[in-house]
Amino acid sequence: MRPGRIAATALAAVFLPMAVPAHAATIEITMENLVISPAEVTAKVGDTISWINKDVFAHTATAKNGDFDVTLPEKKSATSILKKAGTVEYYCRYHPNMKAMLKVEP
Repeated sequence: MRPGRIAATALAAVFLPMAVPAHAATIEITMENLVISPAEVTAKVGDTISWINKDVFAHTATAKNGDFDVTLPEKKSATSILKKAGTVEYYCRYHPNMKAMLKVEP
């Protein structure tokens, strides 16, 4: 290997770990017996939300501010990746008494 190439490789080895973001988490939010659980979740931008509907009828996860609107058929699941920070209140359009809050940190 040429000397310049060795220096570049060593430099990359030093800085590469800093450039790679931490692993994103997957957070499960379940809808069962007309309840969203957990009712309050804290996550980070880049995390994945796994929406799980365990009921025998459809639900939605609809953000009051319009950030997301996920439809979940009965006994199905879906995923969303969080793209921006903020606190989002959401509910089920079919069952408006089902409410929860998602806090997304940078």
